[in-house]
Amino acid sequence: MAQTVGRNIAAPLLFLNLLMYAIALGFASWCTNRYINGQTSHPRIITSSCVWLNSLNLQQVGVLAVALIFASLHCFLGGYGVNSFLWLIKIKLPGFGGNGATGFFLTFAILACVVGMVSKFVGGAHVRAWRGDSLAAAGSASLIAWAITALAFGFACKEINVGGYRGWRLRAVEAFIIILTFTQLLYVLLLHAGMFSSRYGPGYRDTDYGVGAGTGEPIHKGGAVPVAGARV
Repeated sequence: MAQTVGRNIAAPLLFLNLLMYAIALGFASWCTNRYINGQTSHPRIITSSCVWLNSLNLQQVGVLAVALIFASLHCFLGGYGVNSFLWLIKIKLPGFGGNGATGFFLTFAILACVVGMVSKFVGGAHVRAWRGDSLAAAGSASLIAWAITALAFGFACKEINVGGYRGWRLRAVEAFIIILTFTQLLYVLLLHAGMFSSRYGPGYRDTDYGVGAGTGEPIHKGGAVPVAGARV
């Protein structure tokens, strides 16, 4: 009997998860690069700003204070909002953002994407062979990938709960990780559906694979079939 029910569903889901893992890896790598650069550049910016402020005399400080007051009144009373005020004083919101959970989230997100993509290559070999012996490698790899994705999902929820400004690329990584947590779980269940019924795919142990007829003993490669009741 052709076991094609689970195979026809698992194959397109495998390709979809591989594509989402690849896109999420690209965004997560960009965010990690900005996060590392931001951590190293902020102390230099603060130090240079303090040096610049210390070099101003009293008259320059007064002019700067008046300019900031007029800029804030123009923005808030004119209805332009906080972003226009920050633009007038030459302060731009970062394109990345983040909070205290961002570093942990990006670490597990990149790890989940890399392991998930590798598991899809193993899963592709299993979908092509669709045998019980290929299920072991594909099932274990996909289960590990889902576990790491679930950890990244937890940090994504914590990052959203903490709040604060987050750039659209960081929010895209959060969205992909949340979606992949459920689609990867569905993929794992489809791979192991053969354990419940042979209509959905192979199981981990087929009764007619590598077992001597009527003896229940495994057959070694190149060996003869053992006869029931025969003395070894």
